Amino acid sequence: MADLFEAAGLTPHAPSPLADRLRPQSLGEVVGQDHLLGPEGPIGRMAAAGRLSSMILWGPPGTGKTTIARLLAKAAGYEFQQLSAVFTGVADLKRAFEAARMRRAAGQSTLLFVDEIHRFNRAQQDGFLPFVEEGIVTLVGATTENPSFELNGALLSRSQVYVLKRLDEAALETLLAKAEAFEGKAMPVDTDARNALIDLADGDGRYLLTLAETLFNIAPPKPLSVAQMSQVLQKRSPAYDKDREEHYNVISALHKSIRGSDPDAALYWLARMLQGGEDPLFIARRLVRAAAEDIGEADPMSLVLANAAKETYDFLGSPEGEIALAQVVIHLAAAPKSNAVYTAFKAAQKAARETGSLAPPKHILNAPTRLMKDLDYGKGYAYDHDAEDNFSGQNYFPDEMARRSFYQPKGEGNEARIKDRLERWAALRKARGG
Repeated sequence: MADLFEAAGLTPHAPSPLADRLRPQSLGEVVGQDHLLGPEGPIGRMAAAGRLSSMILWGPPGTGKTTIARLLAKAAGYEFQQLSAVFTGVADLKRAFEAARMRRAAGQSTLLFVDEIHRFNRAQQDGFLPFVEEGIVTLVGATTENPSFELNGALLSRSQVYVLKRLDEAALETLLAKAEAFEGKAMPVDTDARNALIDLADGDGRYLLTLAETLFNIAPPKPLSVAQMSQVLQKRSPAYDKDREEHYNVISALHKSIRGSDPDAALYWLARMLQGGEDPLFIARRLVRAAAEDIGEADPMSLVLANAAKETYDFLGSPEGEIALAQVVIHLAAAPKSNAVYTAFKAAQKAARETGSLAPPKHILNAPTRLMKDLDYGKGYAYDHDAEDNFSGQNYFPDEMARRSFYQPKGEGNEARIKDRLERWAALRKARGG
């Protein structure tokens, strides 16, 4: 066996990564998740009672999901069995359940930890149900994806979902201090570089310790500056998956920042999406929607400009075309807001569903044939351009339907002028019997 290690350039006792060597030995040593693991936290209470329920641990990478499951089993006296959905097939699951059944018969409980449980298909997830219901295993699943979208409702109904937080600066600083104590030396970086190192980790404790280990191994003669450290460490892309929940979370943040009239926040989320590799045309489509839904007639040019930004991006491509997207994001966020068109259309759709197939009033129907004229099609129609004030005040709703008011301009921007016109026309309509 030693020859095999030597052939691979390793020793039989090759050191494990720093993140593994610093793995907490008790739940109290886990940083950044006190809301779950503290004495008043739900998982902390379960561990203290020694009685575990099935659960789903949902959180970003490097926040301690695997470690928590392992320590929870240790604290409650359960046998810990780990599977990964990436490498596990049906046969592996059967063996795991059978081993758990035998342990139960011998009086030993099993905590079955399933990493990336969202990668199991629906049928495989259903396969856990009888074993969870019978108490053969206590299931602890780990996922970086929203369980509401990725896990079966039946499985979720039998589990508690606990949300792990992205590690904040204080938690990451604690990890660095532990690494320094373990290594017996300070991080070989200056204060600014230390802060930059925490920023590089992006809330991922495991990644922070990987970066720290690289710096310890380099052992520079004097502390590195930010510029020197950046030559050694490669910044990874921010967490952003175009096919999963983060994709929708960030585009929602962009849209709501525009709706909330915050150009700075809107620009930030635009930059986040572009840096994450999002398709700029996907962003452009949402900007067009925001122009119609949230600005509407308060600034009707917004819709034109949003489409123009899309056309500009089509023409220039990246990165030049991205400037047009930034420009329209600022315009939309700074524009007066009104959802009056959006709500009016929703109300009109509801009325259309309720009233069915009511015909238009006869006086606004065309009469191209003698029969239609004999049936009074078009009789009494007043041509608005010939009327006083270019407004006849006639009724245009079906005869069987009472007049309804769908469009209520907010009085912002261009809609202030629209509101004045509509109010004047309403008064004329009432005066002229429409």
